[in-house]
Amino acid sequence: MASVFSRIIAGELPARFVWQDDQCVAFLSIQPLRPGHTLVVPRLEVDHWLDLELPLLTHLTRVSQVIGQALQRGFRPAKVGLMLAGLQVPHVHIHLVPILSEQDLDFANQDPHPSERSLDEAAATIRRCLAELEAGDDRRGR
Repeated sequence: MASVFSRIIAGELPARFVWQDDQCVAFLSIQPLRPGHTLVVPRLEVDHWLDLELPLLTHLTRVSQVIGQALQRGFRPAKVGLMLAGLQVPHVHIHLVPILSEQDLDFANQDPHPSERSLDEAAATIRRCLAELEAGDDRRGR
């Protein structure tokens, strides 16, 4: 059975996408740890990151860095946290979270019911910052 992320990628379930290419997508978490919490997900359904082929892992990392730069620009956190947890959904996904402290990476602090408006605003901020970064730097390799 397809994972929830495969169903999102296939368009069967809604998501606020901020990135799409031939190898991966990125969309907002529906239970964010902080505003801007983004998931980078390979199109290929792989359960454990240790099983990823190196070129795909490299691509996911490169995309995560670009999106992380947009999160840093748009949300001005102390840092952008990156985490590979993957226990809830059996499909590799990288969490990118604008953080002020390490406690911001505690899943006990997820917002189970974020407003539609806050999610839309966060997605718009990320897309705007990605466009600004793309306009200023053609070396991204997208």
